[in-house]
Parts: sequence; C-alpha cells; structure tokens
Amino acid sequence: MAGTGGRAAGARYRQLAADLREAIASGAYGAGGRLPSEEELARQYDVSRGTVRQALAVLRTNGLVTSRRGTRRVVLGTARTQSFFELLSFTRWARSIGEEPGGRTIDVECRPAGPLECEQLALEPGSRIYQVLRLRTLSRVPIMIERTIYPERVGTMIAGLEPDATSHTEPLADLGVVFADAEHTIDLVYADAEDARLLGCASGGPLIRERRRVTDPAGTPLAWSEDRFLPGTVAFTVHNSVATTALSRRRG
Repeated sequence: MAGTGGRAAGARYRQLAADLREAIASGAYGAGGRLPSEEELARQYDVSRGTVRQALAVLRTNGLVTSRRGTRRVVLGTARTQSFFELLSFTRWARSIGEEPGGRTIDVECRPAGPLECEQLALEPGSRIYQVLRLRTLSRVPIMIERTIYPERVGTMIAGLEPDATSHTEPLADLGVVFADAEHTIDLVYADAEDARLLGCASGGPLIRERRRVTDPAGTPLAWSEDRFLPGTVAFTVHNSVATTALSRRRG
C-alpha cells in the first residue's frame, strides 16, 4: 500500500508541474511575474505544500522559474521560439539561441517496414527500416522525445553513432546524407507511459507533437519523425507571403 501511495504522490506533483508549465506558456503570469505562494498553490490545486515544492523544483530545473530566499518564484520566460522559415536541425537551432543541445539514444531497432512507413519513406514492401528513440535536452534539461524512422541505408549509419552523440544530422552530412526539405505537421497529443518516464511529466498530460518528413535535394525521403515536446519549452513560428502563392503569380 505504501508503494501505491508513493506513485500517487509522484503523479500529483508531475501533474501540478504540467499545469503550471501550461499556465506559464500561456502567459498567465507574464515574463518576470511572480507565481502564487506555496500556500496559495496548495490551496488552489488541493495538494500538500510538499507536492507544490516538488512541482516547483521541476519548473526550476526546466529553467522556467527561479527563486531567492524569502521571495516567491519569479517566471524567467516562456517557450524558446523555432522558426520554420529555414530548415534547421535541433542541434543547430539550439545553438542559434544560445542553448546547449544534448541527446541520448534510448533504443535503436531494425525491423521490417509497415505499410504506412513504406508509404512515408517511398519504400518497397518488405524493406527494412531503423526505428530510433532519443531523448533531447536543452542545457541538460529534457524537453523532447524524438522517434524517427530511417530507411535502412541511413539507419545503418545512425546505428554506428555513439549513444550520447549531440547531433545525428551533422555526422550524416559528413557521410553525404543531406537533409534538404521537410514537411511539418503540429498538433497536440497526450503523454504515454514512456513519455512520462523519460520527460518526467504526468502520464496523460498534454505534449506538443511535431511530425516531420525529410527529403534529400532529389526529393528522396530520408526520415520520418515524431517529436514530442513538453509544453512551455518551445514554440513554432511560420512565415507566409502572398507573393509566393499560385494566385498571386497568375495575377502578376
């Protein structure tokens, strides 16, 4: 029974951390604003002050809040912004905003491709693919889980890299594999047990999902990826222009 209580307490502080992270991301407290006191948060969310302290420790580790002795937690900021105007790897994007990128490969599996994977990667039935699971960090703090499917010729190269390699894109480029174009789809999903274990979030909590299909300069698919970000850790921006639409070109 004690173990069950411990799991329940762990779930409560992770859920509270997720709720507060979402509130910070929505701008509820504003950059530089102060969170409510531990007592107020405990009353608002109907949890113990110990649960509040654990949740705030998660936010502090994630770089979202800070505190000084005798003062309430101060919100440091919201999500880092990533633009889709230019195709950048996670590593290059992180460095461009002054963050320290990191990665740890959790699992690499070589197996036959399923019908959807064959469709996404333009593979013949019966082809083999590599499925790679990675945990990505910014300044040593976990923010994203990366699940990527590679065709066999690329996957064998990935399998030969060190598990803690910061980047996969850079060594692939050295081997002549160039990521040139990508299609992105962004939506909301809910954390499964694996997400919760690796990211330290509540199971069933919301995550930002980015699905991405990447091709080389000739249009040959190189990777099909699903990234799951903790809310409040990243935001995406997209630039559009009427000058690039088919209608405006016909008018011109």
